[in-house]
Amino acid sequence: MSSSHLLVNSEDLRRYVEDLYYIGYGFKKEHAEIVADVLLAADLRGVDSHGVQRLVWYDDYIEKGLFNTNPNIKITTETLSTANIDGDNGLGMVVSKFAMELTIKKAKECGTGLVSVGNSNHYGIAAYYSMMALKEDMIGISMTNVMPIAAPTHGRERMLGTNPLSFAIPAKTEEPFVLDMATTAVAAGKLEVAAREEREVPKGVVLDKDGNVSTNPNSLKEGGALVMLGGESYELGGHKGYGLATLVNALSGALSGSIFGINPSDAQIFENPAVKPMNIGHFFGAFQIEGFRKKDEVLDSMDGMLRSLKDSKPAPGYEKVYVAGEKEFEVEKERLKNGIPLHISTVKELINFAQKYKINHDFLALAED
Repeated sequence: MSSSHLLVNSEDLRRYVEDLYYIGYGFKKEHAEIVADVLLAADLRGVDSHGVQRLVWYDDYIEKGLFNTNPNIKITTETLSTANIDGDNGLGMVVSKFAMELTIKKAKECGTGLVSVGNSNHYGIAAYYSMMALKEDMIGISMTNVMPIAAPTHGRERMLGTNPLSFAIPAKTEEPFVLDMATTAVAAGKLEVAAREEREVPKGVVLDKDGNVSTNPNSLKEGGALVMLGGESYELGGHKGYGLATLVNALSGALSGSIFGINPSDAQIFENPAVKPMNIGHFFGAFQIEGFRKKDEVLDSMDGMLRSLKDSKPAPGYEKVYVAGEKEFEVEKERLKNGIPLHISTVKELINFAQKYKINHDFLALAED
């Protein structure tokens, strides 16, 4: 483990986040537990950009009263299999847990559930919600739009967010297939991590303010834009990520009324994030696999497909072929056993919060030396 990181027990960290939101911010206890569960899921699965390092960002919104800490989440439109939800500007994790539970309930009753959400906020990792369907042996879908920080292919203006999407499909004996991806080359949090660690990012990830390819992780903060998945040109396949990002914005935003990128002021949210509510939109889906074939037959087929991919020959220089979600399951097992590595700068931020809100942080004591 690098000297710039501290290994932290996951349950200690979970209790810290719960206390911060329940004791420090005054959230309902069950809502504080949801926030902790989502953030810890990210850190355990190795998606560090969406874990506890996000607490600083959320704190700014909470301090300025830009999150509703006790939202009245309500269904505005509903059919047997669909619904639209007004999140009442609640924290995205709380709103989205409610929405995915409703999605699964509808899928149990009708075979399929589809729910759009508006007037919400950043919801953490997309896979958390798609994976909720796995517990019911269902296929889960989760996606969200976010503030515009990416340029459309052959463009230079921020028009779309990273707009992640996730699909989770159960298997019988293999780990489930869990796709969780941004529609940009990388998530913005990856640049934040690189900046903290003072390293460059690969070419084809971000443009500078003039629209040129950059390796500076701070280019985004300096007026640049993320590059779409595939690359900065049609020749590299950037139009594919561009199309997916637009699709996510349509399902998360047009259906719910929380669409981004159509007003000039949308692109300015990144420079001054905590000046107004985010009004982010989400989209969730769940459906029963029995609507297609017998459950055991589908799960057996998934096992066979996943095993065949993992057993295929790796290219030179690589030890094995992975399927989506497999690395994250490996990281989760390792971190549950040995702890979550937190960058010292993140640990110091957690200590500052603990002192400010008078919550226990003894497990972070090593970082105070």
